[in-house]
Amino acid sequence: MTDRLMECITNPVKCKLLLEIHSQGKATAKQLADIYNDIPQATLYRYLKKMLSDGIIQVVEETPVRGTVEKTYSLAHNINSDMETMVENNSGELYMQYFMQYFFGFAKQFQEYCHSPNINIRKDMTGFSLSPLYLSDDELISLATSISKIINAVKNNEPNSERKLRTIGVIVSPAENTGK
Repeated sequence: MTDRLMECITNPVKCKLLLEIHSQGKATAKQLADIYNDIPQATLYRYLKKMLSDGIIQVVEETPVRGTVEKTYSLAHNINSDMETMVENNSGELYMQYFMQYFFGFAKQFQEYCHSPNINIRKDMTGFSLSPLYLSDDELISLATSISKIINAVKNNEPNSERKLRTIGVIVSPAENTGK
């Protein structure tokens, strides 16, 4: 299950669908298509079917609509609970596996961008940085909360002619022990 869930998380389209279903509690394909009108309908249905067969989502309602059946989807498992179990077990090996899947998924997106014929680093405003900071636990919590608020303020933006889909990743890691 972990591998299938991580495959969803590392796929930008599946991740959007997964997060929307998670945040709404349940959603139909039509609702998802209305929110993400940049996802081709065939792709949306293919990904929902795959996520359903992988046990990531489940059908919680079926409603007859004009000669067809509209399915309402919800998550099959509590993602927060799965992550909480991993944290409670304090498994460095499993944590590293999650991180590597996250990292490779992000790296795959970045590689596809770098290989695209239309790459324009300045115009596309891409970039990356590391910022080693001395922070107390309270300062780190405050910083992470501020970043989360900023991202939450724009996470429901709908696509339009001025907006491009962008992926922002945030990683917090202990720095190399420098003895300071």
